[in-house]
Amino acid sequence: MDFSYYVPANIKFGRGKADTVGKEVSKYGRKALIVTGKSSGRTGLLERMEKQLENEHVEYVVFDKITANPLTTSVQEGAALLNETGCDSVLAVGGGSPLDAAKGISLLAKNGGELDDYIFKRVQGDFGSFPIIDVPTTCGTGSESNGTAVLSNPVTLDKKSISYPSLVAKCSIVDPSLMETMPKSVVGPVTFDAMCHAMEAYLSPGANPFTDSLAVDAMLYVSKYIVRANDDIHDEEAVDAMTLASTMAGASFYVAGLIATHGMEHPLSGMKNIAHGTGLAALTPLVYEHSIPGNPERFAFVSRIFGGNDENDCARTIRRLLSRIDMETYLSDH
Repeated sequence: MDFSYYVPANIKFGRGKADTVGKEVSKYGRKALIVTGKSSGRTGLLERMEKQLENEHVEYVVFDKITANPLTTSVQEGAALLNETGCDSVLAVGGGSPLDAAKGISLLAKNGGELDDYIFKRVQGDFGSFPIIDVPTTCGTGSESNGTAVLSNPVTLDKKSISYPSLVAKCSIVDPSLMETMPKSVVGPVTFDAMCHAMEAYLSPGANPFTDSLAVDAMLYVSKYIVRANDDIHDEEAVDAMTLASTMAGASFYVAGLIATHGMEHPLSGMKNIAHGTGLAALTPLVYEHSIPGNPERFAFVSRIFGGNDENDCARTIRRLLSRIDMETYLSDH
């Protein structure tokens, strides 16, 4: 047995933890760049974060131009703003898009150069970054517990990732009550993304005993609670469990890696700008059908967790679950 495991994530988890954001940010700087999208302003969360920073005498600058499938151009603009305004930390508030964008902004602002230099590994090294504090509002990407960001280039339509240990947040404040602002159209894609992260980390050739422990527990939570969370986003037990599953899966796949489903989906959402979880729903059953011979024992285990019998009905079991959360879709639909 030979493996490595390293994710120094600092997770503050629980309802009410969002009230500690100002105190946590104040540990890492005196002027924060708030990276977010427009929805945090509409829900009142942005104002809530601003008041906490003011109470801790932390200055802030708001950069709220992050969209779904975050753009490399937005990252470049945010990095320039960070340097121009003299910010010394980054507070990411929102779904996976602001969290991923914040990583790119922090990296680029600290080290300079072009973003493609880091995406395509034209420069080598373990690059530093400005301190990042994450406040996720969706339970899907797991970005709060790893150092990976996925960014879309609006010119080439490439959707590529960057990954460095320095991009793991100094503190991730994971408050399940914030998930209750998600509209119905968002819940299905993000919760299925969390399910895929857990399954793929377990199925990946890079899996090891540590990543398995996180991935299996995450799958167990998902299998019990994903339908309930989709039926009622105010079901506290279900939402708490799905939020925890997402964070655990994010830490697992950061080390274990993901498999063909994610590799094939990134070009799909990069080119068509569809929700990442929707692309995964279109791809996962088909990719799994063709992948089972590579590791039938693990596919059988995944199938049983989600209500199937063995590897032979793994894809059917996933399709059945997708139907129950109104996520059954096909590539031809897009």
